[in-house]
Amino acid sequence: MTLKSFPPASAPRDSGDAWVFGPDGSKFWGRFGAAGLLVADPHRGVLLQHRAEWSHHGGTWGLPGGARHAGESAADAALREANEEAGVPATAVRVLGDYVLDRGVWSYTTVIAEVVTPFEAVISDPESIALEWVVPELVAERALHPGFAAAWPRLRLRLPGAAAG
Repeated sequence: MTLKSFPPASAPRDSGDAWVFGPDGSKFWGRFGAAGLLVADPHRGVLLQHRAEWSHHGGTWGLPGGARHAGESAADAALREANEEAGVPATAVRVLGDYVLDRGVWSYTTVIAEVVTPFEAVISDPESIALEWVVPELVAERALHPGFAAAWPRLRLRLPGAAAG
């Protein structure tokens, strides 16, 4: 699946759509943190998003996700973002758990889910260049978003059936 990239809107769409800066100058997207959905399908693998070039770490592969809204749980944010960016129906997945990266001033929660009703991922906003189901053994061969690349070895162990494989 391919879609031409567009520049992001110049004004934030939600109060959570803003950069957070660490004491060392590092910057993170999402005033209230961010969340992404790692969804696994036993027949197709995990759903990866090829990020638009204009986005932070653009051109890399990662998970559908983004900034949390004020008062929004990580699971709700991940499901909302995955629906907005990849057409993932919340009713088609079951949340199994999460993995939190806490930077003190900011956190990113990867929500881990499994497909319970098959669906086709659809590019539904300009943040995605492509969406693909990738078998776990081949995920690390992609040019991954640095944060996802660092977390992938631990996340892979939390996938359904990982203990058996």
